[in-house]
Formats: sequence, structure tokens, C-alpha cells
Amino acid sequence: MSSHFAAEVKDFMSAYAVVETGGKQYLVRPEDTVTVESLPDKDGTEITLKILAVSDGTTLKVGRPYIDNSSVSALVLKHVRGPKVVAFKQKRRKGYRRKKGHRQELTVLKIKEIKG
Repeated sequence: MSSHFAAEVKDFMSAYAVVETGGKQYLVRPEDTVTVESLPDKDGTEITLKILAVSDGTTLKVGRPYIDNSSVSALVLKHVRGPKVVAFKQKRRKGYRRKKGHRQELTVLKIKEIKG
């Protein structure tokens, strides 16, 4: 077994949790940095996220919808804006063109620990 493959297996078998925020689900591990939908919390604030599923590396526990008495604590690092997305509409030979841009507000979180 190569060392590269062993590192992948070790990383795969480590503890992780699936959390939900902003209507999306994220797979997180301790010490991960995750970019999520904008949260109202200030920079440097510690927040808790509800867990949908958690694994200690050997067993998987799935909630319905959340796992009781467990949470993920995360630190709000900063608030950023995502890349610009351009929506462009055009009808050929009619002179009709509409261009609209959008940048999503995002929050960067540092996962501290998985409780439960």
C-alpha cells in the first residue's frame, strides 16, 4: 500500500459530521475551514451548528432529522463575498439584451470540535 493511499484512507476514516446551515449540508471535520451562506454573527463569535449525521471513524450515526445532545462548535472567522455570477439574456435580431450581476454574501467558519 502506497503512503499516498494510506493518507487518504486515514483521512477518510477520521471523525466527521454532516451539518446544516443556510439550507445546505456540509461535511466537516475538526480544524476544517468552511465557507457557508451568510450568517448574522459577528467576526470572532463562536456558534453551534446542528448535526444531521456523525461518524467517529468506524460507525455512522444518522439523526431524524437532527441528532439529540450533539452539536458542532465553530468560530466565525470573517464575512466575504463570493465570485460574481452574470445572468445575460439576449434575443437574436431584436436588439434585446439584459445583463445582471450577483455576488453572494458568505461567512467563513473554522470548525473547533464535534460534540456528541
